[in-house]
Amino acid sequence: MAQFFYGTLRDPELLAIVLGRAVVPVSAHLPGHAVCHAGEAAFPLIVAGGGGVDGLLAEGLSADDLARLQWYEGAFGYELRAVTVKTADGARAAQVWFPPQGQSPGAAWSLRHWQDHHAPLVRATAREVMAAFGRIPADRLPRMWHIMESRAQSRLTGARAADSALSGMARADVTVIATRRPYQNFFAVEEYDLTFRQFDGTTSPQIERGVFLSADAALVLPYDPRRDAVLVIEQFRSGPFARGDAHPWCLEPIAGLIDGGETPEAAARRETLEEANLTVDRLIHIGRGYASPGDSTGFYNMFCAPCDLPDAAAGVGGLASESENIRSHILPYARFLDLLDGGHLNVTPLIAMGHWLARHRDGLRAAY
Repeated sequence: MAQFFYGTLRDPELLAIVLGRAVVPVSAHLPGHAVCHAGEAAFPLIVAGGGGVDGLLAEGLSADDLARLQWYEGAFGYELRAVTVKTADGARAAQVWFPPQGQSPGAAWSLRHWQDHHAPLVRATAREVMAAFGRIPADRLPRMWHIMESRAQSRLTGARAADSALSGMARADVTVIATRRPYQNFFAVEEYDLTFRQFDGTTSPQIERGVFLSADAALVLPYDPRRDAVLVIEQFRSGPFARGDAHPWCLEPIAGLIDGGETPEAAARRETLEEANLTVDRLIHIGRGYASPGDSTGFYNMFCAPCDLPDAAAGVGGLASESENIRSHILPYARFLDLLDGGHLNVTPLIAMGHWLARHRDGLRAAY
């Protein structure tokens, strides 16, 4: 059965990613329908009523094509319905992906606007989604979509990164022979067989490297210049637990992964509210960089948030939906410094942010 595409799959690049091959659909029109935003979301939905929808008709799709479309569209809960569309050669029977019940239509949707503002992130996400086709259970995909989108955002950001080394070498100086993904859930592990250009200009021997795949994160250290106090959070951490740490609860800065389409600053403010029930306006950029570049994609955007820290900010927070159980502590700066200098902090980003605060504390207090 032919399929009629009215929304994002009208984008040739996205359609090729989903199908795993390029196809050449024909123009078609579906009378009596309209395409709207799905509420406030960037993606569209189709509804009955309206002057009709222009789209694309793909005929001659294989069983594999249809399975790949089911994998991609079915993750959103969309379902196929039979329709009749008009083409230059006459009427054609087709199927259309309709949204699940309960979706509220928003404003009229524009393919051009979506391509200009949202397509790069959706395409990058779709590459990981389709790479998982047939490799993970279908019922796991909806739960993983959010983190896949966050990882896609990090890849797009990384592609724009400035050169922070001195050699002048770049991604083009690496040759990938093979890739594998032996583990994929909320986080993933990717293995590479590759060679790279060495400093003497020769090519390295082929090596194998495994990488822990995460997404970019925003980290926040709230500081009250008037009270001269710092807010840190404490929570159970599986990394220290797996290492065998006798005390797998850590003091940390507020932190969270950056959502797809979200700025580091917006993520910093969102996480501060979620984890510490604290609203912050001003963010001072401390620095950004990789947490462990030898084995992880984790990339941190670190901020200091000068703010008032009421006593009520100390307490338990976090999102129950993410199984977070987070206690906030307001520490006098002198005590925080004792912990820092005494080697009692074991989370490296908090150590780095603490040393930044030590260098800039006088200026922050003078400004307030």
